[in-house]
Amino acid sequence: MKLNRIHHIAIICSDYEKSKDFYIRILGLEPVGEVYRESRKSYKLDLAVNGLYQIELFSFEDPPERVSYPEAAGLRHLAFEVDDIEEAVEHLSREEVPTEEIREDPFTGKRYTFFPDPDGLPIELYESKARGKGSLMVHRKDSTTSS
Repeated sequence: MKLNRIHHIAIICSDYEKSKDFYIRILGLEPVGEVYRESRKSYKLDLAVNGLYQIELFSFEDPPERVSYPEAAGLRHLAFEVDDIEEAVEHLSREEVPTEEIREDPFTGKRYTFFPDPDGLPIELYESKARGKGSLMVHRKDSTTSS
């Protein structure tokens, strides 16, 4: 099997209008389609990141809370690449979205931070260019040798 790319990520929110505003107005994602499914009493909003459809935002009646802290098994967080992390953090601060301190990945030398969406889903911002002295190390098993 050959996987081409990640097609989309689905997010279930507890307050559809609040989350819709957060992802569109605060994060700047582009709505490309919205439908209300009467049989499920659920909205589905398709969102594009930089012109590429990637996120589906769903509403369901009384969804159970997602456990984020302490971290649990399963999907850990959603990450977006940004050109300037300080500019992005300043934007979030103006919108009263709390962020963690900016840190540097010791392996890549790139800076990153985390912040929550309206339901507490951890979102990471990862700067596109390295500033530090980190170096990405990838470990691969050599298929020509036996273990």
